[in-house]
Amino acid sequence: MNSNERVKQVFKGEIPDRVPIGEFAIDFDTIEKIIGRPTYVRAKAKSKIAFWENRHEEVIDSYIKDHIELHEKLGFDIINFPMATWAIPLPNDDPPPTKLDENTWQDKVGRIFKYSDITHDVVCVDDPLAEQTLYTMDHETLARVDEVEKGDINCKPAGLDERSWDILDQVIGHFAGRKFIVGPSGGEIGIVLEGGMEHGMMALIRNRDFIDRATRFLVDKQNALDKKMVHPKSDAVIWGADFAHSRGGFISPIMFREMFFSANKTRLEHIKKNHGKIVVKHCCGNVNKFLDIFAELGYDCYQSIQQSGGMDLAEVKQRIGDKMVLWGGVPVEFIIDGTMAEVRQAVRQAMHDAKDNGRFILGTTHSIAVGSNYDNFMAMVDEYWQHCAY
Repeated sequence: MNSNERVKQVFKGEIPDRVPIGEFAIDFDTIEKIIGRPTYVRAKAKSKIAFWENRHEEVIDSYIKDHIELHEKLGFDIINFPMATWAIPLPNDDPPPTKLDENTWQDKVGRIFKYSDITHDVVCVDDPLAEQTLYTMDHETLARVDEVEKGDINCKPAGLDERSWDILDQVIGHFAGRKFIVGPSGGEIGIVLEGGMEHGMMALIRNRDFIDRATRFLVDKQNALDKKMVHPKSDAVIWGADFAHSRGGFISPIMFREMFFSANKTRLEHIKKNHGKIVVKHCCGNVNKFLDIFAELGYDCYQSIQQSGGMDLAEVKQRIGDKMVLWGGVPVEFIIDGTMAEVRQAVRQAMHDAKDNGRFILGTTHSIAVGSNYDNFMAMVDEYWQHCAY
């Protein structure tokens, strides 16, 4: 039984030879230790700076070669394509942002970017154009001015270099049929927060008609984008919009049902009926009040199950383990700054809590995040092999 067959058995509700293992993402510092050289894969700041300087070919070469070598050496069952693993922005003639100091840049329109020591990413911290690039309405069709051509929801994804699909083709082609491939899609509805968290949360209260119209537009847009974005050789797609923080949902389940349930259901049905893909839901935070909604919507798998956010794997297994595959179990906090003994105990506990009756994939409660302790990660893998067989 190979990895692809093993994971598919899990989704059929059958018991495979062993519990599958996989990660939502593995960041660059761990990848570099595995493959023995620097990489752009999941090196978000390094990749962004390379794109600013139009060094796209370097990144493309790394995304293909290093992704393949990582998964050949690691031997996990699942390959996922999160941010900084395949999507390449179009080159442009703009000068790269000016470096103001060691960790700060400013682009030609005045946006300020800062390097984060925590996430190892470069993020925009001040955008003087933010108010000008909010969402607009035109004949019942909403679109973000800088993303979608007026009146056109046919869709090509905005700003992506066609070589992005060459990366997907080469990596997926190398592993198709052997590994379980989780690829991109046209996007997720989730909770629609147009214009970002602050503007979006205010709009939910003050401009509900706007949000309703935006949601309907996004369903049409993302359904259209699926034709380009869903790779024919992928086995699943994954959606990662957060619904909650560590203390509970961004909005109430009642509000979600009223405003967004139908739109999310429509997107799920489109992926399944038109593309035949499994849908995995990655969601951090305390989503205890949304678990039944996840099952009703038809997600095939819930990935994350954040223990530090109040999610108990055993309780989640009892509540929805017969309806959805669960993927996670090992607190990422232990991988980052715990002990090897804590990591090994967490693997054993996860197997105890979720292994019975199948429908379980081992992984961390988020990903192998930047700053993870490599020895702890290896301890997790080693302990997995001691307890993975059924």
